[in-house]
This record gives sequence, structure tokens and C-alpha cells, in this order.
Amino acid sequence: MEEETKKSGGWRTNKWIRAAIPALLLHCSIGTVYCWSIFSQEIADYIGFSKGATEWAFSFAIFFLGMSAAFLGNVVEKDIHKSSLIATICFALGMAGTGFFIYFGGAHKGNVLALVGIYISYGFIMGIGLGTGYLSPVKTLMLWFKDRKGLATGLAVAGFGAAKAIASPIMQALLDRLGEGGIYKMFWILAGVYFVMMFVGHLLLKKPEGWHEPQEKEKGQNILTVIKTKPIANYIGIWLMFYINITCGLALISQEKMIVKCIGLAGIVGIISTISAVFNAGGRLGFSAWADTMKDRNTIY
Repeated sequence: MEEETKKSGGWRTNKWIRAAIPALLLHCSIGTVYCWSIFSQEIADYIGFSKGATEWAFSFAIFFLGMSAAFLGNVVEKDIHKSSLIATICFALGMAGTGFFIYFGGAHKGNVLALVGIYISYGFIMGIGLGTGYLSPVKTLMLWFKDRKGLATGLAVAGFGAAKAIASPIMQALLDRLGEGGIYKMFWILAGVYFVMMFVGHLLLKKPEGWHEPQEKEKGQNILTVIKTKPIANYIGIWLMFYINITCGLALISQEKMIVKCIGLAGIVGIISTISAVFNAGGRLGFSAWADTMKDRNTIY
């Protein structure tokens, strides 16, 4: 009887099933935000606005990713299931809403309501899904892999990078095959696919047994209280390092398709995009895992 109990409960206490696989399902879904350059021009042409005007949707998505990660961090700490469900609903709803407003913009060229709707759907709603979806599996993995936190975070964020390698050729194929209106149809199809993936990840995601919630005095601390526990220069330095690194990376990723076309390699845009995504994911996993073996963090930097 005891043996049967162990067997039946084995998957419930398996760190790969309860943390690593859900992390990949969640991050391989939300990481498709990196595919923006593939369809940004198509959106602009279809709704009758300049590419510069539509670019703000991506900027808002990244902005609200950061804001939701910062200000919904307490929700992630207290309830992983609630935060991963919020991520699932917001991300899928944001994609579906983006598809609707692209459809509306195609029927009413140049209508500012279509542009604002895309900003709200892709930028605000999907941005909240990105922020909570990014944090939920990372936090869970760090609890399951306490002795290899670098590997744990690497596993999660590698999925974010790998999403582009997986989704880029699929998105390009959908745009080529769906014909007229393919851009909004693509968003509706992917909204459904990613909802299923993320919901399965949400159901599987679980903190390890025996993990105790933080003490009440720790729970009640707000962001400013936590920041005051360390020298402010530490936070400013880390924030600036992240900001510069991420800004440079996203500036290239968001314009990758146009950059490749400008240097005369339009015919192999998909291949180059996939290669860059593979190195993106590999670097995240490799350097994070390597960091576990290094005592001197300055060597990594």
C-alpha cells in the first residue's frame, strides 16, 4: 500500500513536472512577444497607420511587463496559482483582443480606435500577462532547485528566449497561408493555442511540499521597505545594468526583420531569426547554470 502511494504521488512531487515543464509552457507562450518584428509592418499596413505608430504597442507591452512584475510581485509570492491564472487569462485575452482590433482596423482604415485598441490589448492587457507569467515559474523553480538557483532561473528564461525560435517560422507560415486578413486570424489562432499551453502549465505549477509562507512581518513589507534594507546604490546599479542590457536587446529584437532586410538578407530572415533565438535561449540557460559554480560574481559580469 505504501509503495502504491509513493508511485501515485511521485509526479506530484517531481520538480520537473511541477516546476520545469510548467515554466517552459508558460515562458514559451509569453516569449512570443519577441516575435514582434515579424508582423509589425503587416499590422501597420493592414490598419492604415505608420509602422512608427504601431511600434508603441510593443513598447507598452514591455513597459507593463516591468510594472506588473514589480507591483504584482506580492500576488506571486502569496499565491502562485492565482498569479499564473492571471497571466494565462491576460495573455490570451490580450492576443485575442489585438486580433479583433486589427480586424476592426482593416474594415475601418486609419480609425484611431483600432490603434488605441491594439495599444490596450497588446500593450496593457498582454503586458500584465507577461509580467505575472514571467515571475510565477521563476519563483517556483527557485523553490524546487534551491541548490541550483542559477540553473532554475535559466530554465525558465531560456523558454522565454526559445519561444521566438519556435514561434517565428510558425507565425511566418500562418501569415503566408492565411491570405487576406491572415494577420488578425493568426492572433486568434495563437490566442487559443497559448491559452491551452499556459492553462496546462498553470494546473501543473506547484510549490514544493513543506515550503512555508513568509512570516506576517515579511509579507507586509512594501517595495520601499524592502529597498531600504540594502544600500540604495546597489539597487540603482543593478537597475541600470538591467535597463541598458534589456533596452539594447529589445531594440534589436523588435527591429530584427527590417535590419536583416536592409543588409540584403531578406530571403533568409526566418533562418537568421531562429538562429538568434537559439543563441538567446542558450545564453540564458548556459550562463545562468555556469553562475552556480562561480563564487565571484564579478567574473560573470
